[in-house]
Amino acid sequence: MPDGDAYYAMLIRQYTTLDLSAQEIHRIGLSEVARIKSEMEAIIDGLGFEGSFADFLEFLRTDPQFYAKTPQELLNRAAWIAKQADEKLPAFFKTLPRMPYGVRAVPDAIAPNYTTGRYWGPVDGVRGGLYMVNTHALDKRPLYSLPSLTLHEAVPGHHLQIALAREIKDVPEFRRAMYVVAFGEGWGLYTEKLGVDMGIYETPYEQFGRLTYEMWRAGRLVVDTGIHAMGWSREEAVAFFTENSALSLHNINTEVDRYISWPGQALGYKMGELKLLELRARAEKAWGTGSISALSMMRFWKTALCLCPFWSR
Repeated sequence: MPDGDAYYAMLIRQYTTLDLSAQEIHRIGLSEVARIKSEMEAIIDGLGFEGSFADFLEFLRTDPQFYAKTPQELLNRAAWIAKQADEKLPAFFKTLPRMPYGVRAVPDAIAPNYTTGRYWGPVDGVRGGLYMVNTHALDKRPLYSLPSLTLHEAVPGHHLQIALAREIKDVPEFRRAMYVVAFGEGWGLYTEKLGVDMGIYETPYEQFGRLTYEMWRAGRLVVDTGIHAMGWSREEAVAFFTENSALSLHNINTEVDRYISWPGQALGYKMGELKLLELRARAEKAWGTGSISALSMMRFWKTALCLCPFWSR
């Protein structure tokens, strides 16, 4: 498109809040993909699986043990994980929101082309927040990735983050309602890793699922920039995810179409998480290792909230 490079550079700035080029982000993505893949291979070795990385991905995508048999089974599992996370929140956060949340299935009318899960914000006087779980095509909704999805969309991810923001006092109204992708989605991805500290992941397969979700977000840095700055085809983007993650082929195709039609937005997740990890490291250095995973997490969270529109400075 005319001025496409300049437009994409503007979108990078908008969605990441950082002054980085597409090429720099592409390189960061490749580095993260390599790191995460090495951790995935360590899990495969620990399980004693005989076969290649591709063979293991095929095993995860096709073995019935990893999939719910009914929509209600998937919803029940999601709700159980969410309640486990609820119980652990007071050990990690000094301040918790008053607003509750529920777990619902994505409506049938939109489920076929909808994401695996999503958070819908509360409606005052009507209902709390909603953790929406897609129960369409159950053979494409692996149970081993459900803990990561739940932490991200419910607590301590989007519900905790958005409900707390709405309840902040003595700030301009826009601070309660604005959504900065790099902070919002970066926080969601960060909480998936926080789930390790919280003891949410119970099996090596669930740990692999966490890494698959992290690989998904790291791969976005490679694929989004590949499509919009380096001339990648749709087929190249699909192949990259197929070879490097355990995402179902249905999800991969849906996601790649999303990146094609929504340039730059997918970059905010991993870039935001990396910034939050940097802020956590700074906090641990200042306050002592370990303190950040106790009650002072809330202080760290508020610091990140204050910095989010300006952290590139």
